[in-house]
Amino acid sequence: MFDRVGGSAWFYQLLDFFYEDVIRRDEIRNLYPDDLTDSKKNTADFLIQYWGGPSSYSERRGHPRLRMRHAPYVIGDDQKESWLASMRFALDQMQPAKEIEEAMVEYFLMAAEHMKNVISE
Repeated sequence: MFDRVGGSAWFYQLLDFFYEDVIRRDEIRNLYPDDLTDSKKNTADFLIQYWGGPSSYSERRGHPRLRMRHAPYVIGDDQKESWLASMRFALDQMQPAKEIEEAMVEYFLMAAEHMKNVISE
């Protein structure tokens, strides 16, 4: 998948669009620092590695342990849906081929559900 989308630059652009949308969402903006530089790099490097690119993320940060890394933050249905909406916005901007978009949406749905750590009422 990494090579099919065009490599690292594609993922960095995806994350630029993602965080452009995140900053407009009250449900999740407070989950991120004011300066999004590290967040963008970490998330892009993780996705690059996950989708078959270089393992820079693990070399810099060790095992992803995504659930553990997100444990300090309250993540319920509202945060999950807002995060997914930002990722959908980013994918819409990037316009990947249909099969690539479907695979990524499937992964993002699973990952977002897995990050939830509170039960919404």
